[in-house]
Amino acid sequence: MDDRGGSFVAVRRISHGLERGNTCHSTSAEVVAGSAAWLGRGLSCVCARRRESDARPSFDLTPSQEECLRRLQNHIDIVYDSSIPEHQEALRALWNAAFPEEELRGLISEQWKEMGWQGKDPSTDFRGGGFISLENLLFFARNFPKSFKDLLWKQEGDQSVWEYPFAVGGVNITFMLIQMLDLEAGRYP
Repeated sequence: MDDRGGSFVAVRRISHGLERGNTCHSTSAEVVAGSAAWLGRGLSCVCARRRESDARPSFDLTPSQEECLRRLQNHIDIVYDSSIPEHQEALRALWNAAFPEEELRGLISEQWKEMGWQGKDPSTDFRGGGFISLENLLFFARNFPKSFKDLLWKQEGDQSVWEYPFAVGGVNITFMLIQMLDLEAGRYP
């Protein structure tokens, strides 16, 4: 809350070279920092204030930020497609990050269940989160390997009778973030 009683949210893009030719930058201070994949490629300091008359927060975006939001909204529409080499490589890279000592026998394999996919073909689990959910899991694995493996192997905390499927949980987190950040509403033409 600010001193006038209005709430605010700030999101700042952290550049990790995930996208060539990215022109979305900000000189403003970081308020909330997160992965470029989780929070959206190209979002630079987006400040929202809930106005008394608005049901939703109002966003004051620069033209550059509007373009970045438009690109993010288009990116979340990309479905995982097992026939696209980039998607195949991302899936292989995720396996290698999770199990560097174990060779993957195929993109369709019982091995995927070890990571928490529902079946032997992970492509069927991307329905809710699309390709960006795979990118988020890969970002998490590469940039936070200890946390990634702790969660994958459930090494922290008490294990319960009911366990979550790790990989599917990651897809669901992406889906929930898209909903919570309201990225599918008010699309820019």
